[in-house]
Amino acid sequence: MSQRVTTAPQPSLIARYRELISIAGPTFVLTAALARLPLAMSQLGTLLLVSGVTGSYAAGGISAGALAVANAVGSPTAGWLTDRLGQRWVLLISSLVGGTALIGLVLAARSGSDWPVLAAIAGLAGFFLPQIGSLARVRWPLLISGRDFEPLPRRRRVETAFSYEGTADEASFMIGPAAVGLAAALLSPAGALLLAGVMIMTFGSWFALHPTAALTKPDLRVDAPARGRLLSAPLGMLIVGLLFMGMIFGSVQTGSTVLATAAGQPGLTGGLHALLGLGSVIAGLTLPLLPEKYALPKRYRAFALAMALLSLPLLWVDRISQLPLLLIALGLSVAPYMITIFTIAERISDHRRLGMVMTVLAATIGVGYASGSSLAGRLADLGGHHLAYAVTAGAAVAAAVFSIFGERLLTRTTGQAPVSTPSAPGPSDAASDNVAAADDPIRPGAARTAGTSRPAARVTATASSPPVGVSSVRSRAATRGRSLCGCDWCQL
Repeated sequence: MSQRVTTAPQPSLIARYRELISIAGPTFVLTAALARLPLAMSQLGTLLLVSGVTGSYAAGGISAGALAVANAVGSPTAGWLTDRLGQRWVLLISSLVGGTALIGLVLAARSGSDWPVLAAIAGLAGFFLPQIGSLARVRWPLLISGRDFEPLPRRRRVETAFSYEGTADEASFMIGPAAVGLAAALLSPAGALLLAGVMIMTFGSWFALHPTAALTKPDLRVDAPARGRLLSAPLGMLIVGLLFMGMIFGSVQTGSTVLATAAGQPGLTGGLHALLGLGSVIAGLTLPLLPEKYALPKRYRAFALAMALLSLPLLWVDRISQLPLLLIALGLSVAPYMITIFTIAERISDHRRLGMVMTVLAATIGVGYASGSSLAGRLADLGGHHLAYAVTAGAAVAAAVFSIFGERLLTRTTGQAPVSTPSAPGPSDAASDNVAAADDPIRPGAARTAGTSRPAARVTATASSPPVGVSSVRSRAATRGRSLCGCDWCQL
């Protein structure tokens, strides 16, 4: 008689997110959510402030662009530093300098400084404003490290964490511009930018001093510096994929702006763009429910194809009333596409360089946004919103084609195969075990065979040991001769 094999019941979506909060602590989730808002507020706030004091939209656009471009350069630089020094001091300095620069921009604008000076200060602010979402993604694999037991393996917990982070990023870029508009209406554009400066100084510093930042110190993660090339062919493919994603963001906003302005309702632009984020948030939160048998490279291709198909109807839009449902539908593919790319990047990257990898990916979206917005704006001058949306559809189709050719390479790199229904130990079990070892955050790429133990140098939690969280951070620090008092300052 054959023995029937049963599997442990899978936790609900709410239970998975509750577990994340219990792993990292509620203050981690709260501070990371609030600290990422200032970056989403600063670009629009700079545009409104500089345009208002100079009377020139060109000056405002150049200043906002300087902030965005500087952030695309500064974020990977900060990521590179966090990989070598840990996040605490780098993030603390970035938050304080970035917030001070935003406040300085307001003071300079009020004092009547010329717009080139304002653009330079905006660039300084952009260079130092931290990518909180990217740095939070670096902490999650370290927090979840060692939780490779039922009912969810470690990699599924990381996927859930990255789903949350992608959703939080999307929500921030919905709430941030809305907060700027509200603050500008109640106070002034200067008040909106002051609010952003105070928020990043407060919550960015809080996030920097959070006990989980101690996990990112190099001496707590690795025994040797990372070697080899940072940019591999699979990672380069993911970077290009996010470049197309940024172009979609920029061109959609431009096309919606042109259409709303032509209809005499320019005030609807922000709300229309928020609908794209609404669909994205809904899909991002529910992504962890996708069965594990759908391997990451296949998800990447599927979401890219869906994004291409859902972008095509925008080419035939003639009225604002046609946009809401189309933008929500397009958004349903956006967050899953981005979350999958970030998850693959975490899976294939050396975790001793994960800070730079995540910030480069996030910066690429910003570069794509600027490129897509600029190209769509030029084409809109020639043919209206239809040509602007043509950039959206073109970028989405290009992303889909790219994903088709890249799926095989990513499959080889991640080592993933569809997960079969559990029956008896076999090759699939060994493959799954090797994947778990390959994405080991302490020793990436260290393969092991089924049934063998993990490398002895790795400090992790198991089913019978306390979870890796804030208390574990302090215990690690204590074993290395640090203070036992438990305060954040002693762990600096």
